[in-house]
Amino acid sequence: MRLLALTLAFCLLLTGQAMRLNLGQLRTFLRSSVQLQHDDKRVADYIKRVALSERITERDIEELAGEGIGPRTVEALRALIPATANMPSATRDTAPRTAEQPRIPGPSDAEQKRLIADARDIALNYTKRLPDFICLQVTRRYVDPSGLEVFQLADTLAARLSYFEQKENYKTVSVNGRLTDVDMDKLGGATSSGEFGSMLKQIFEPETEAEFWWERWAKLRGRVVHVFGYRVRQARSKWHIVWQRELDYVPGYRGLIYIDKDVPVIYRVTLDAETLPPSFPIQEARTQLDYEYTDISGSEFLLPLRAEMRMREGRFLVRNNVEFRNYRKFGAEATITYDIPDELSAESMKEETLPQATPRARPPGKK
Repeated sequence: MRLLALTLAFCLLLTGQAMRLNLGQLRTFLRSSVQLQHDDKRVADYIKRVALSERITERDIEELAGEGIGPRTVEALRALIPATANMPSATRDTAPRTAEQPRIPGPSDAEQKRLIADARDIALNYTKRLPDFICLQVTRRYVDPSGLEVFQLADTLAARLSYFEQKENYKTVSVNGRLTDVDMDKLGGATSSGEFGSMLKQIFEPETEAEFWWERWAKLRGRVVHVFGYRVRQARSKWHIVWQRELDYVPGYRGLIYIDKDVPVIYRVTLDAETLPPSFPIQEARTQLDYEYTDISGSEFLLPLRAEMRMREGRFLVRNNVEFRNYRKFGAEATITYDIPDELSAESMKEETLPQATPRARPPGKK
């Protein structure tokens, strides 16, 4: 019956008929769209024809974003916030739960401060704890001129990344399987950097004055994690977004930090640009970076696993999937293979939102 109801809702939306839903029904519909891998653009168009009977908040949207809905669907949901502001509040997470999934209480204010302090220590000292190493960086660059989230692979870049005395050095090895030594900056298209510590450091530096708040529990690659939200004001930002190596803009940004429940380890950080001016060619810019433990010469180190960068220029969409493989200790005898590995499964990178206890109120001014 649940599947029948979801299918009916999808069909009604597809034919253009408006649907009146409560928040629980909307969550169920969106979770189903994620599982069925419905196109983000189409789902967003459907949301624009939904009439909600209950208030939706930024927190509701961020929880759904954590479950895998696309960026266009997120923006469509945000457009519903003012329209539902005077409607009754919904019961938190009305999806049915089993007895094996008890609601987990969130950390106290004191615990939250301790977690952020521990995360700051990790971020500010991260590069000092890394060994000298080399690895293979594979960047798959996708484009979509239609703006419909129908991406096509444009090219695949392989680079030898060496990390020596806390400095990164990139040397292009191949483009689409053909050997080359062209400098990466001269290849054109979108590229990224900062995966080895500078991204984290810029967020947690005291002078950045980032605001942090606890969001929710989640499970990421089998581990239970705290998910913290944060925001960096434009005046304190150091994140540069460069268009065609001609225009350079520093936006404010917000994002999420994923910290292990039991040990102070950061497994994921996201950045979402804000305050991009209408005159700047890039209208959207998002980055997600995942860390994982990796063996180097018999010792385990927390190192970048995968990064994803998304940008939008008008209708033109760009997505870079970057993977780091074959870590080896830096030295004259170190060798790595440059065979392009299969891309990491998107399923392995998804998070699972865990049952939440009654949420704690955010500090004033948080969105």
